[in-house]
Amino acid sequence: MKSLIALYFFILATIQLGLLLGMSHYYRASNLVKPSIYWLASLAFNILALVLFGLGVIFIDDVSKPGFSFTIANGLFFIATISQGLFCRSLNQEISKRIKNFAIISTIIFIVFFELLRVHSTFEVRTFGIVVLIMGLLFWQLYELSAARRLQNSPQLSYLQYATVVEIFFAVTRLIVLGISAVAIKQVDQIPQVLIFCTIAQLVTNTISYVAIAGYWAEKIALSNAQVVLENDVIKKLLIEREGLISHLSKANKTAATGALSASIAHELNQPIAAIQLNTQFFQEKLNSNELDPQAIKEIVKSIEHDNARIANIVSTLRGIFREEQISTKSIALDTLVDSLIPIILPQARDRGIQAAFNLNSKQLVAINSSEFQQVILNLVNNAMDSLSQLNMMDKKILIQTKDLDGYVELSFSDNGPGVPQELIPSLFELMKTNKSAGMGLGLWLSKHIVERHQGKITYQAAPSGGAEFVIRLPLELV
Repeated sequence: MKSLIALYFFILATIQLGLLLGMSHYYRASNLVKPSIYWLASLAFNILALVLFGLGVIFIDDVSKPGFSFTIANGLFFIATISQGLFCRSLNQEISKRIKNFAIISTIIFIVFFELLRVHSTFEVRTFGIVVLIMGLLFWQLYELSAARRLQNSPQLSYLQYATVVEIFFAVTRLIVLGISAVAIKQVDQIPQVLIFCTIAQLVTNTISYVAIAGYWAEKIALSNAQVVLENDVIKKLLIEREGLISHLSKANKTAATGALSASIAHELNQPIAAIQLNTQFFQEKLNSNELDPQAIKEIVKSIEHDNARIANIVSTLRGIFREEQISTKSIALDTLVDSLIPIILPQARDRGIQAAFNLNSKQLVAINSSEFQQVILNLVNNAMDSLSQLNMMDKKILIQTKDLDGYVELSFSDNGPGVPQELIPSLFELMKTNKSAGMGLGLWLSKHIVERHQGKITYQAAPSGGAEFVIRLPLELV
């Protein structure tokens, strides 16, 4: 009899062990859905309890005075049952620290309680006490499952609920059998066959509960994998759409770059073309009035040649910028570059009634493309002149300064004009953004583009005189 009962325990332990090994693979795998740690722990503790109980049955002589191993085995059964209850509760809400502490304290109390029963009570009293406690946990589990089924429609949870009801039925039957038994049980052979059957049936039903939970997790993992496949299909479609969008944007970007290049060339050529036009008109007036002299002709021709050279230089520079060609640089002092532009800046400023002042104090060399930076300087000076030209005031000033700082050279342009409206500052350097009625929003954007091509930085701030101030900082060496 003892060997047969032990065999039942070992068979159930083997079945549950196979279930544990199969599901633990999914827990270790990098799945989005993993089996509950509470269920895996419950299954592991139940397997240990079955093995230990089976071994204890083989070697027991007096069931009224079992060894301490039965305290450990029943403690493991209790832990397994309360862990399964925690799993059911986790289906509805996260397990709080208070509940975890309650489970630990309950386990300690149960082990102490059972040890007292083992030493001081009979087989019937011990069995009755354990069954009542386990039934209490099963009713808690049933309550949590009922709440979980209202949240999710899972057939496996229904099977688990039915198995729990059957397990409670066999537990109640065990209590009834113990209550009507008239013989004090001291040997294994004296245990009623009905009681043995109900005990094994309860354990089998408990194993079915674990199978139902495994089915629940297999169901969740299958749904998760199906969702992943669906999401992968969606992602593939989105990637295909993205590639198509990138292709369209690339074409649009080329069109936009072409348009920006055309607009930039028109913007930059405006000044030298206007100068050529003025010189041509002046030459025509002198020609009509027969007031030309050789010296005047030389000056006009020289000015036109200079502006023609500027036009050719502008076209070449802008072409290189928009093609993102490698910058051709040479070491030069910014003071020298600014000095070379003074003959252009001063006449324009004088014609507009503006005082252009220069405070050049840089001694360091920077590696730049002189042609590109000439465009930057002239753009910023022309912007300042345009801003001052709108004002009805006598004392209009532009100040161009250079100075050496730690690791870089600073070039600044300031005026005493109205400055930049606060709402335009965030988009000041964006393409096609301007507050000029006749402007195209290219000058500052192009200047920023050129400065950053040289690993420099251009910023705007309010000038001490109340107008606008643009500051360029260039590193002493390209990194």
